[in-house]
Amino acid sequence: MLNTRTTGEGPSGKLPVTEEQLRESPSGDLFGLTQNAGMGWRASEIGRDPFLIVSTSGGLRAEDGSPIALGYHTGHWEIDRLVKEAARTISEQAGLPFAATVSDPCDGRSQGTTGMFDSLPYRNDAAMTMRRLIRSLPRRKGVMGVATCDKGLPATLLALAGSSKLPGIIVPGGVTLPAKGAEDAGKVQTIGARFTHGLISYDYAAEMGCKACGSPGGGCQFLGTAATSQVISEALGLSLPHTALCPSGEPVWLEMARRSASALLQLARLDISISRILTQEAFENAMLVHAAFGGSTNLLLHIPAIAHAAGLKPPVVEDWIRVNRATPRLVDALPNGPRNHPTVQVYMAGGVPEVMLHLREMGLLHLDLLTVTGKTVGENLDLWERSESRKIARERLQKLDGVDPDDVIFSAEVARKSGYTSALVFPTGNLAPQGSVIKATSIDPSVVDSDQCYRFRGQARVFSSERDAIRAIKAQDESALRPGQAIVLAGCGPAGTGMEETYQLTSALKHLPWGNRIPVLTDARFSGVSTGACIGHIGPEALAGGPIGKLLDGDFVEILVDRLQLTGRIDFVGEDPEAPLDPEQAARILERRPINPAIAAHPQLPDDTRLWAALQDASGGTWSGSVYDVDKIIATLQAGKVALSRSSQA
Repeated sequence: MLNTRTTGEGPSGKLPVTEEQLRESPSGDLFGLTQNAGMGWRASEIGRDPFLIVSTSGGLRAEDGSPIALGYHTGHWEIDRLVKEAARTISEQAGLPFAATVSDPCDGRSQGTTGMFDSLPYRNDAAMTMRRLIRSLPRRKGVMGVATCDKGLPATLLALAGSSKLPGIIVPGGVTLPAKGAEDAGKVQTIGARFTHGLISYDYAAEMGCKACGSPGGGCQFLGTAATSQVISEALGLSLPHTALCPSGEPVWLEMARRSASALLQLARLDISISRILTQEAFENAMLVHAAFGGSTNLLLHIPAIAHAAGLKPPVVEDWIRVNRATPRLVDALPNGPRNHPTVQVYMAGGVPEVMLHLREMGLLHLDLLTVTGKTVGENLDLWERSESRKIARERLQKLDGVDPDDVIFSAEVARKSGYTSALVFPTGNLAPQGSVIKATSIDPSVVDSDQCYRFRGQARVFSSERDAIRAIKAQDESALRPGQAIVLAGCGPAGTGMEETYQLTSALKHLPWGNRIPVLTDARFSGVSTGACIGHIGPEALAGGPIGKLLDGDFVEILVDRLQLTGRIDFVGEDPEAPLDPEQAARILERRPINPAIAAHPQLPDDTRLWAALQDASGGTWSGSVYDVDKIIATLQAGKVALSRSSQA
């Protein structure tokens, strides 16, 4: 208190304004300049064109990178460094950089907890906040998004898509390096289940749990939702070529931020807005790249939402089926296999542009679309094909890791000869009249027949909470799950749990010897790193009257997934395994049944998430991207007010 001041010296100099500006400008414009000076920017330069960098940076790092306060995850831990590099570049090129942060949660940290109830709803909230921040800098000439992970990057993509009149660019935050002699960040999330079943020792579990991350920053090392979102940003044309999956903290990663800042300033000079880049055809390209990578099923929620935010027609199930039939998987990366290359090796093999070269050769891409380089997709690919960067990256992968880049990213001919099929199948049937999704390439080959069909008929074990299901997986008494049974996790869609992610289940099954013989059926969703016969997004959800909510313990279910024809069904077939019913007969039984009494919304579901669930349901639900369609919501509210008024008068 002895040294506390009550006044201070104001900045020296004068505002760079004209008399006309003083007479005509809004007070906010003038006070904004005062604030710029008050924060310490050079008075002679505070009138420069402003550019906003909005990021998901989290935690607080000292100058040497050591933690002062931890972030939620490695994905947002280092991206303040990208923001700094971009800001310096903007300043050096006569722009005025601003930075704002809307941080993000970690799906890995919240797995199996009630924290997961906020995961998917966070995306819409964060996107709205980012858009409000963008609009709250009224004179901004362009916006840069810097983000990495499962919900933060989709939110940032939504925010920029909804600011489509501005020039904009996305800087993907990169990936974590794999650690030497350690498990990857996906497998390590199963140490609890494996230890419980005696598959690993306590010491091994404790050591592996400590050392999974080979660098302190970046999204996880597998092609989950975080990595897939980076891929989609680049495929849409919103990120510079060969920036998705860049290893966090490496010199090339920092250079990416500088090049992106220069590109943003060039977009502003050329008056190229986001709306000229995000076209209907750009989303077609992105979906093709998603299929070729074998990307996360969570992007079925995010890509339609980005399209909606951009004012375009969101893709529907038929579009996904058509696109997945057009191309087999062309990338061997965790968790799809068979060699399970980490994402940094996909980057070194050429990443997104390398995959797009193969798609161009197949005649699938729209090549005349504008991108953030100011050039077209086709021009970018021509430059990449003969670039020194491509040559160096591929040679370095061979030298450092002994990996042939053509074993990581391959042509359609090689894929088909190797038996790699398209990634996604969308089963229907009497349990999924609105559809469902499975990453068919991740089904264990040992349970797939020679005709590339996965077939299952077995008894349902119905669970109304993920916690009960994981207990049954870990159990070693009469309550334990048995091979040949199917986990049915119902009541975990938007209205039940906020459509929680259930990687805790799928990862445990992957790493237990008998887990490949237990399929999962759920109205929840899966992590992008999930593998196995896991069918999610089943619609309608149980709490909206979906048939999955009417299954009982002991019912028999039948699954067919054809990985060649990309078709599938999931059906209730009765209660007697010796006399299965045809799907139509069984459907009539389900129609007469009430909902399983065990299924209800989780008692700890937050009011925030309940509101999100209602709003996205009124907007078309999960198969429309869990968006907020304002016109539909207003129409629903008005209709409800009329109905309530009539009811009160009756």
